[in-house]
Amino acid sequence: MYHLRDVMTKNVITVNTLDNAFEVAEKMEQLNVGAIPVVEGQQLVGMITDRDLVLRGYAQKRSGSFSVEGLMTKDIVVGTPDMSVDDAAQLMAENQIRRLPIVDNGNLVGIVSIGDLAVRSDSSDEAGEALTQISQPSNTDFQNEFNNQVENEVQIRDEF
Repeated sequence: MYHLRDVMTKNVITVNTLDNAFEVAEKMEQLNVGAIPVVEGQQLVGMITDRDLVLRGYAQKRSGSFSVEGLMTKDIVVGTPDMSVDDAAQLMAENQIRRLPIVDNGNLVGIVSIGDLAVRSDSSDEAGEALTQISQPSNTDFQNEFNNQVENEVQIRDEF
């Protein structure tokens, strides 16, 4: 059985709460990533994603100099180095997350992605199921309403 310590990325690039949105976006572009852990010292205090930058930053008309602290997700799900890969896949599926920071006594020691879990043969089924659940829309009412609107527009066009 694999544990997260066996599959996690250990040298994690991070930002701190004093960094700004522009610096984070630039770092994401350089690293070709969509999420970066936010730390104070070694303590994990949040995650900042490309989605956070858009929804909490630019969509709210905040400038690129706006602090990461005001944009990041603070209530994050974490794993531990001793957690099994299967348990991590289940945790990621339940919380619909693609990346799981790994902490030991609150300190960031690594990160795993759903792809990291999928490469392990004994966890590929769990990782596949996790990815399926993660990819499901979290707001089915919104999705149903959107689908209904699309169907109505198609019917209207067909009538003409």
